[in-house]
Amino acid sequence: MNVTIRPESIKDWQSIWRVNQAAFEGDAEANLVNALRDGGFVDVSIVAEVGGKVVGHILFSRITIETKSETIDALSLAPMAVMPSHQRQGLGTMLVESGLAACREQGQRIVVVLGHPEFYPRFGFSAALAQKLESPFGSGEAWMAMDLSEESLNGIEGRIEYSPPFMALE
Repeated sequence: MNVTIRPESIKDWQSIWRVNQAAFEGDAEANLVNALRDGGFVDVSIVAEVGGKVVGHILFSRITIETKSETIDALSLAPMAVMPSHQRQGLGTMLVESGLAACREQGQRIVVVLGHPEFYPRFGFSAALAQKLESPFGSGEAWMAMDLSEESLNGIEGRIEYSPPFMALE
């Protein structure tokens, strides 16, 4: 399978919507991507193409960590989607690796994700790192954080503040 991983372009937006709609079997995540883009919250948005068709997508958007003494900039990985016909073929792994590399290149320090605890730890995400970060969307093993630079999360305790499009998800 010949896969191209690249940043999204405007011509990809309809395909990205379809990928998210199909992968999540509904419109919520697809609409979230559009709302995050429309609101100017997107930092990294990458697609996976096979045969000239977009079959996967990953998005990283701005969030903050509100501590008792400061506000820390961070990113949320959400959503990440692969067309059902192309799942379990390594595209998700390629998207996550490429997305995290792009985040590092931008100088980002912290990424959080609420996702599959069997999938995300292989990239360095850890539920233990996220224990002191309060999320409005859940906790436990699925709530994970990743330190992109050495020990950026060391001693950090606070509440994650998502952008308004996330808060409208319910």
